[in-house]
Amino acid sequence: MASAEASLIRAQLFPSRAVRESSIDDWRKQELRTRANDSLPTGVSIRPGRIAGLPCEWLDGSSDLSNRVILYLHGGGYVLGGCATHRNLAARLALAADARVIVPEYRLAPEHPFPVAVEDAAAVYEALLGSGIFPSRLAVAGDSAGGGLAAALLLSLRDSRRPLPALAVLISPWSDLSLSGDSYRTRADLDPIDRVFPLRRMAQCYLGRNNDPKAPLASPIFADLSGLPPMLVQVGDHEVLLDDATRLAQKARGALVDVELQVWPEMWHGWHLAAPALPEANEAISQAGAYVRARMPCRSLR
Repeated sequence: MASAEASLIRAQLFPSRAVRESSIDDWRKQELRTRANDSLPTGVSIRPGRIAGLPCEWLDGSSDLSNRVILYLHGGGYVLGGCATHRNLAARLALAADARVIVPEYRLAPEHPFPVAVEDAAAVYEALLGSGIFPSRLAVAGDSAGGGLAAALLLSLRDSRRPLPALAVLISPWSDLSLSGDSYRTRADLDPIDRVFPLRRMAQCYLGRNNDPKAPLASPIFADLSGLPPMLVQVGDHEVLLDDATRLAQKARGALVDVELQVWPEMWHGWHLAAPALPEANEAISQAGAYVRARMPCRSLR
């Protein structure tokens, strides 16, 4: 059963579903306003920078003995989001994983449609390796579209025979831009965040006119997932993206990938972003951090 805090937050979120559709620019401004009052945790240093020609932030929550690095790809439907919108979540993951987290601002659609985001993610990954970070000390993570992008990055690296990271953490990954899962219908009245119409709009912005929504690097659920590293997949049972996550995990298992799937009862899309007010968000981030720590022990130097 969900916490009392979850009931209150859910009630606050549902009215936003009634807001009329805005321009992309207004949409982005609203997203920034929504996250402007996030409460950041103590114990994390934040340093802006640039990597592979892109703005980024480094969030360091690591101890002196840790050499873990997480490349975090933010959500926002490939249209919204950036360092500011995901600073709170990334900082809490840095603490939970005892790691340094880098959040790059990959280029957004519709100005930069598919496959630009995948190319940017791959360029950042290569830059991290070029800086001396071993793949075995590097994890890839992301939420929503960022989770789908993280999976696409893994596919791109595998197909180009590049070294793969140690693991991936996929939070509510948007892995099917064709929106074919049953949960788009069965969870439509339960998820206070995601609705089918805005998701279709985001998919159209990202894909443009000529790209197939079932292209593997756009919708990893339609890809051959063999050879990918271990992954943790977290998703809420009340999400319209539930099937995107569960089908991706099932297909990865069928390809002999080591997958841990966590389906959180009564949680909606993006519940991690409600930390620290939401106990379920704090626990999910804690479990994601524990997964990273268990798969990348500090003592390993390579």
